Amino acid sequence: MTENLKRVIAAAENVLFDFDGPICRLFAGREARVVAESLVAWLEEHGRHVLLTEEERASGDPHAVLRAVDRIHPGSDLVEELEERLTREELRAARTAWPTAYADPLIQTLRAVGVRLAIATNNSPRVARAYLADRGLTECFGPHVYGRTTDLHLLKPDPDCIRRAVASLGARPSASLMVGDTVTDLYAARAAGVAFLGYARSEEKAKRLYAAGAETVVDSMLPVLEAVRRNVQA
Repeated sequence: MTENLKRVIAAAENVLFDFDGPICRLFAGREARVVAESLVAWLEEHGRHVLLTEEERASGDPHAVLRAVDRIHPGSDLVEELEERLTREELRAARTAWPTAYADPLIQTLRAVGVRLAIATNNSPRVARAYLADRGLTECFGPHVYGRTTDLHLLKPDPDCIRRAVASLGARPSASLMVGDTVTDLYAARAAGVAFLGYARSEEKAKRLYAAGAETVVDSMLPVLEAVRRNVQA
C-alpha cells in the first residue's frame, strides 16, 4: 500500500465515485462501441450525418456521438432524443453490468465508517440508480447521484456533476475525493478542487492517467478497501 493511497484515504471525509469503471463495467454484456455505432446508424437513418473526429471514432464512446451532435445542434430536440436513446441503451446494459471487484464492500465500508458518498458520472443518473437498487446499495448513496443532463457541454471534463455532488453533501471540496478511471474524471476533479484517485484495469489506462498528472492509481479496489479498514484501526 503506497503512502499516497494512505494519505488520500485518510483525508477523505466524502468520496465521489464515477459510475462506469470504479463501480461496475456497464457495457460488459454489450460493447460500448456497438452502442456508439447504433447511435450513428440511427442518426443516418433519420437523415442526420454526424461528424466525428478520428479520435472520437477510435474511442468507440457513445458520449463522443452525443458531443458531436451537440456541437452542431446544441440544445436541440435532436440532442434530447439522442440522449434519451442512449439512456435506454444504458438501462439495458445495466442489467448485465459486471460489478467491479471489491467495489460493493468498499462502498459499504465507507458508509459504515461515516464517509459520505455520492456518484458523479457522465452516464444517466437513472442508470446509476437502477444499478445501485439491483445491488442493494441505494441507501449508501441516498439522493446523491449526479450524472448526464441534456446540457452536454457540462459532461466531464467540465466539473459540473462533481460540484453538484459536493454541494449536495454539504461538503468542502478539499475534504473530498473523486474515484475515477479516465483523464476526464481527473480534469473535472482538479477543476472542482477535489482530490483524485485513479482506477485502471489495464496498464495502458494507468499510463494515460499518470501522464495526465494523476499521483495515485490502483488496478484494484482491494488496496483501497484495505486502506479504509486500516485507517479506522489506526
